Amino acid sequence: MLKDWNELANGLSKMVGQVRGGVPEVMKGFSAMAKAATADGVLDGKTKELIALALGIAARCDGCLAFHAKAVVELGGTREEVMETIAMSVYMGGGPSLMYGALALEAYDQFAVRKQAAE
Repeated sequence: MLKDWNELANGLSKMVGQVRGGVPEVMKGFSAMAKAATADGVLDGKTKELIALALGIAARCDGCLAFHAKAVVELGGTREEVMETIAMSVYMGGGPSLMYGALALEAYDQFAVRKQAAE
């Protein structure tokens, strides 16, 4: 295991909470945008979270991988769907996306094991 993705997500949530307290109006706007963007529409929530995971890979954002891999698991995403998401990210982003794709897979696997253990 390279990272504990649950620990990363929890730690970042606490830090984001501090930002929320410091700039509440900005965070209120960000939260409203996130809610609107992730709402089911023509694309369902799981598809949108897979897109967000791909963007996290492309942006090389560890926190994005943690939050969106966790969301994919919670929405019933499969490992195969994550693998295809990684494939598209690598296609569009090359070697750096491959490295972050591997991290995204590790994050997904950790959250999936955690969810399975809780059930």
